[in-house]
Amino acid sequence: MKGLWNVAETILIVTEDEELLDDLLRLCAAAGAEAEVAHGAPLSRVAWAGWSGAAAWEKAPLVLVGDDCAGAPGLSGASGGGTPGAARRAGVLLVGKDLDDPGVWERGARIGAEGVVMLPDAESWLAGRIADAAECVGRPALTVGVLGGRGGAGASTLACALAVTAARNGQRTMLIDGDALGGGLDVLLGGERTEGLRWPAFAESRGRVGGGALAESLPRLHDLSVLSWDRGDSVLIPADAMKSVLSAARRRGGVVVVDLPRRIDETVAEALAQTDLGLLLVPAELRAVAAAHRVASRAQMVLSDLRAVVRTPGGPGGARGYGPGLDEEEVARLLRLPLAGELPWEAGLLEAVERGVPPGAKTSGALSRFCRDFWSQALSGGVSGGGVAV
Repeated sequence: MKGLWNVAETILIVTEDEELLDDLLRLCAAAGAEAEVAHGAPLSRVAWAGWSGAAAWEKAPLVLVGDDCAGAPGLSGASGGGTPGAARRAGVLLVGKDLDDPGVWERGARIGAEGVVMLPDAESWLAGRIADAAECVGRPALTVGVLGGRGGAGASTLACALAVTAARNGQRTMLIDGDALGGGLDVLLGGERTEGLRWPAFAESRGRVGGGALAESLPRLHDLSVLSWDRGDSVLIPADAMKSVLSAARRRGGVVVVDLPRRIDETVAEALAQTDLGLLLVPAELRAVAAAHRVASRAQMVLSDLRAVVRTPGGPGGARGYGPGLDEEEVARLLRLPLAGELPWEAGLLEAVERGVPPGAKTSGALSRFCRDFWSQALSGGVSGGGVAV
């Protein structure tokens, strides 16, 4: 687990206040961020080029300016002009300690700060902001959770196929196995011997985990990062660990696919709380619809956007049509869920998986076509974490 909290970018701190500097360095260390310190600000616009912090001001993801330096002429420019530092770059915060000083807001505006932070009240918020900046956090990953309407519905297969398809289409992709009793998605992907961390290594995770470091620590299979289970005894993953790991995966951006069990416990509820869109895979059978109704009612207590994927009846003997009065639209209606699509039976899929071919690898197959259509709609128009129009 060593190194999972490390981040690469350097934060710039501008202050001559030793006490404030100690506080800011402590917060950077807590957030896993490196810091560069400029002791004092340029005394004039002319002195900017020779100022020790000039280069870092331009490239640092976050600049923390102590209130003691906010009045330096080199950091503020007159209207219509200014210095490189006063060129209103994003990611500048003015940090002070005197809540009763009304002038701090004016000084913040003068240096182009996007906000004023008062310590110690805002320490927790600032630590998170430092970590986000150091990790270069942008738009969060579009997170899709997959649940089976009944046992054996094929949710794990669909989750793997969605992840394989997203990665093949160039999306930064992470697949997370949320079902301890499912046998391991790395096995389904043919990578159970691939080196990398599995869930038991994260069972005690608390707080913030670095998204990039998390991805690098996991097995890499079919151009995607996979967090699955080892072959040992089942390990209970606390909700806090799920929160830390899934938050890190989402901060990394791109696409996250989570394979979820039908039982909804505290840990699964945490995963659902961070899911943008849930897909409930339901075979077009009356018993499956009855079972899926229970799963849906519990999942919707946490997840606001749950949609039905209806699997066409079929089997090894060949595909067959729907029974009378039970097609995909009727299944969705009975479940009171929007219909995300129909998933036809794909001949030879189970045999291909047994040979080590991952679900969704056959680009001409029904499963791959469904996944391509799904991502085409879900990711169209720059849609990402926080909202999906499918």
